[in-house]
Amino acid sequence: MSQSQYEAIVIGAGPGGYPAGIKLAQLGVKTLVIEKESYGGVCLNWGCIPSKALIAASGLLERIKSAEAMGISVSDLTLDVAKMQDWKDGIVKKLTGGVRSLLRGNGADVLLGEARLVAKNRVEVRTSEGETKTFEASKAIVIATGASVIQIPGLETDGETVITAREAVSLREKPEHMVVVGGGVIGLELGMVYMNLGTKITVVELTDRLLPGVDADLVRVIEKTLRKGGARVLKSTKASDCVVKDGKATLKLTSESGEEETIEADKVLVAVGFKPNTAGLGLEEIGVKLDERGHILKNERLETSVPGIYAIGDVSGAPYLAHKATYEGEICAEVIAGKAAAVDYRVMPSAIFTEPEIATAGISEEQAKAEGRNVKIGKFPFSVSGRAMAVNATDGFVKTIIDADDHLVLGVAIVGPSASDLISEASLAIEMGAFAEDVALTVHPHPTLGEGVMESFKHAMGEAIHLMNRK
Repeated sequence: MSQSQYEAIVIGAGPGGYPAGIKLAQLGVKTLVIEKESYGGVCLNWGCIPSKALIAASGLLERIKSAEAMGISVSDLTLDVAKMQDWKDGIVKKLTGGVRSLLRGNGADVLLGEARLVAKNRVEVRTSEGETKTFEASKAIVIATGASVIQIPGLETDGETVITAREAVSLREKPEHMVVVGGGVIGLELGMVYMNLGTKITVVELTDRLLPGVDADLVRVIEKTLRKGGARVLKSTKASDCVVKDGKATLKLTSESGEEETIEADKVLVAVGFKPNTAGLGLEEIGVKLDERGHILKNERLETSVPGIYAIGDVSGAPYLAHKATYEGEICAEVIAGKAAAVDYRVMPSAIFTEPEIATAGISEEQAKAEGRNVKIGKFPFSVSGRAMAVNATDGFVKTIIDADDHLVLGVAIVGPSASDLISEASLAIEMGAFAEDVALTVHPHPTLGEGVMESFKHAMGEAIHLMNRK
């Protein structure tokens, strides 16, 4: 087999593509992974990992400021944003280097360049050195090109004053005022980073609620934190007509009632969503079908409309989650290797790293009722958790949704400290078809935040010990 011939070619080395490449190589499939820009994709380079590093750093700063109640006072507290960025960049460098090493260590070949399908089994690559190379795949081509930020008219980004998340995770100075256009996950996560660093934050959301699609009970806790931190939250408001002059941006805000306001900011963070990276890949020319938004259509085996071409991760549809892409990448590799595998989305947890965190698994109370289900709701507030008090993080609660008749676990929603870590227990419960009693009767160590999950299930059944039950 010559170097230009492989059994499988993976286009994109993000959280879907690189696990697919590793798994394929582990299964003995001769594989080439092509990456256009940076190994690890959006997630490792300017998404999941760098943003969480900044969230941790800014959260630590905020906790230090509020530690006086514990008897800890800090004088002459200083903030070096550039040094914080250097620390974050070190984490990114280590992880992206690890991706390359894992691919090569498992036997996959890697190549930096921009790929385009010229046939259902052939890929043309413009390499980072400017050469054009052609590669053939005898078994499969996997599209794992991810998604990119949406640009909207009147708020075009320039990478300096009007920015996206990519630039927002790399600012080396703290802005005095940042307008965040879009009250979704990315807008609130990064907005709260800079709020904790001392930036004045204005959140502008077009719909009538922050974090659209998230349980309103959970969102109220986040909105309370924003307002407590001095942020201005404008819902049902449209941002438009952004003009940049002398390093400042002015934009027009229009409320639902038609009232207009002009606002000035040092930075405008546009965080209104993503679109799939399917343009320029040659997909439609070879018959790969897309949906109305440009996502690649796929079945439960990640197969597209063209035999031998597969699609995984964001490019194949929402939810845009790194762990979903990884899961699909591994399943796709097994399918290509001839195993009887298929995706099963019984539960797909999600986490939002606001302050406090939000995490969900399964269906929400609203969804359950919309489906006509008879449900029972349990809720355990962190304000009565000994562990939460001990770590001075009592905002939020654990909310449990169970079937009222047989107590099957339908969903869990958490807003509070370490929600992103706590949700895995709920995911396992739903995946294995557990009932409320299974979780409630599992002994949880004391004192821990995880006890709140157990108590929430008990509360749903009217058996909570550390909380009054409904009569």
